[in-house]
Parts: sequence; structure tokens; C-alpha cells
Amino acid sequence: MRPIALSLATTSLLALSFAGAAIAQPAQPAETARPNAPGQTPAFENQTRAPMPAEATDVAVETVAEDLPHLWSMEFLPDGRMLVAAKEGAMQVVGKDGKPGPAIAGVPEVMSRGQGGLLDIALSPGFDENRTIFFSFSEPREDGNGTSVARATLSEDASSLEDVAVIFRQTPTYDGTKHFGSRLAFGPDGNLFVTVGERSDTPIRDQAQDPRSGLGKVFRIDPATGQAAEGNPFADGETGLPEIWSYGHRNLQAATVDPDGRLWTVEHGPKGGDELNRPEAGLNYGWPVITYGIDYSGAPIGQGITAREGLEQPVYYWDPVIGPSGMAFYEGEEFPDWQGAVLIGGLVSKGLVVLKLDDDGRVASEERIPLGARIRDVKIGPDGAVYAVTESRGGASTILRLTRDREA
Repeated sequence: MRPIALSLATTSLLALSFAGAAIAQPAQPAETARPNAPGQTPAFENQTRAPMPAEATDVAVETVAEDLPHLWSMEFLPDGRMLVAAKEGAMQVVGKDGKPGPAIAGVPEVMSRGQGGLLDIALSPGFDENRTIFFSFSEPREDGNGTSVARATLSEDASSLEDVAVIFRQTPTYDGTKHFGSRLAFGPDGNLFVTVGERSDTPIRDQAQDPRSGLGKVFRIDPATGQAAEGNPFADGETGLPEIWSYGHRNLQAATVDPDGRLWTVEHGPKGGDELNRPEAGLNYGWPVITYGIDYSGAPIGQGITAREGLEQPVYYWDPVIGPSGMAFYEGEEFPDWQGAVLIGGLVSKGLVVLKLDDDGRVASEERIPLGARIRDVKIGPDGAVYAVTESRGGASTILRLTRDREA
């Protein structure tokens, strides 16, 4: 069956014919729905509602796997098969034919209520030699739960996890069901970035501002030991946890490292205020002191301010939200126009968000690729195609393959 072709009909440059002359109209913003906080203004040009690209991308979409459990993440194995993690606490290998194998034995118990469950998975940079994987999950603990990271060896036949060890635990433990994060991303030095949420509730979410708390943080750890990586900003442990890389985050559900080795993240904001950031060592990204958007009740967050000295501005924000989850920098031949662009899955926007960056690392354009489903994870395949993991609340997931529509 021929893949379904999708095209965004609206381009960023419209031409109207008037008395035989073509009059160029201003570039159209990618998001035109009314913002939840219309009185808020961006700190700089194109910090939100950047223009759409001059030409829309024609995309063909096909389903490569379906009737999978409720997935949260996926990784490509070296042989092209896909290792997937299901929220309820199972891993499987999906073959190139789209058929899932049996559940992999040895996955530890997860707390899968609410937003909890088995979360991200990442292959060790040395997977070809050691078959080591890492995964994050909401771990049941005495008096509550928290986001933890485990290391394990995937058996040669991919039927079990061996030598499973929890190497890192977010603290404090909290008895809640929201905002666990979490994504895992390896830096070029081999250290592991771990993103976590601030657990949502008031007042515990305020600990995102406290470098002595592990809530609402990006961590950078040594994957061999789970301890703080060398060179972290609070390495002496006197003013903050030594594992912390950056703080003041809300609920980080997307993270990746760009071709230059820099970490990028996207976090869920409140009602409005999803943020793209490039977290740097020791910096404070503001939550909940500053934020774009408003509370779900309609009230302002804190003092309702979007900027304060000493607190970092996001590279980009969305109001209304896209509900970000999963991201990747595009490198491949399938989509030449996307080379170097940031691809982000949208749970609320139900599609792929494509951000092109300028030479200064700011957003030059935003394109929406509608997929008609909540997108939980995004990966670039070995074939250069884009693979998107869908989810339905409490239901099955599919894996979609996006290629250029050469017949458009």
C-alpha cells in the first residue's frame, strides 16, 4: 500500500495578485491559536511563533509496527531492529518486519501509576562491544517513588537483561504520580545527561530552585559509577548536589545532544510555556519563579513574571503548548532541508515539530507536520527516515516512518 502523503498547505510566504503585480505578505507564524497568556511578550525576536519555512515539506507516512503496548521510548539496535520500552514496565525488540518479540526478562519493578512507568532507554556508546543499555524509570520506594537510572547488559539473543544495577536515584523520594521526566543523552565525553521533573505539586515543585534538591534538574553523571561527572558546576557538593548540571526546570521529557556536542532539552510548561533550552553548567532556568503561560486554573504562576535577572530565558517557547516528548537533531539524506534541524514530538499538537536554527542557535522557523496522533518519541533511523512513536492514553502504540513524498 502506498504511504499516506501529508503536506502543510500554508507556506510562510504568500503572494497576492493585485493589478497584475505579486505582493509578498509577511511570513506567517507557525502557531496562530490564541495564547493562554496574551499579555506576555517574548524577550527577543522569534522566541515564540517563529515564521513557517518558505516551502512546506511534503512527507509520506507509513506504519511500520502497530498494536504495540503503550510505549514511552525506542532506540535502534546496530542491526536495525528497534528496542522499545513500554510504560507499564516491559521491554521488547521489534523486528525489521514490524513484529514485536517476547518481553525481555529482568526489567525491574516500576511504579506505573499516573505519569510514572518505564521511561527512556539509551544504548551505551560502546554497545557494539559491551551490549550495555541504560534506562530511566519511576522506582517504587519506601514512602513514595522517584526517577531512577539503571544499567544492564542486553543478552546476545536480546531475551533478557543481565547484571541489572540502579546507578542513580533522584532525591528526595516523594509520594506522587506526576512529573518524573525523563530522558537520557550521552555527551561526547561519554558522560550521561539525565533529565528529571519537579514532581508537579505545590509547594514541592519549588525545590526546582534548590540546588540541594534533585527535583527539576538536569544531572550529568559518570555512567560507570552513577556518581557526579568530572567538571560539574557543584562538584564540591558545598552549594548543591554534585551530580547537578542545571536547575530550575519543570518536567523535562525531551533531550538530545547536537552534532557539536551540546545538550538541548524541551520541557513541559504549565498552560502555555513549553520551553526549548540549551542547558549550560550551573545555570538556573527559572521554574517556577519565571515562566511563560499560566496555571491550569487560569491564575498566574507565582508573581506572573517572565524574566528576572540571573534566571535564563528559553531559546524558544510555545503558548499554546505542543506537549513535547522526544527529540532529535536531524542528520541524514532523506530530508536535505531538515539537515541540522530540531525534531520534537508533540503530544498535544499530535505531530512533529521541526525547528530550523540560525547560526546563533536561535529559532529561524517552525514547521508542523500533522500526524493525527500523540507523539511520544522521535528517532532518526539508519536509513535517514524519521521514526515517531505514537501513544493513545491507556491503549496501543504504533511506530511511524516518515520519508519525503517524492510523488508530491
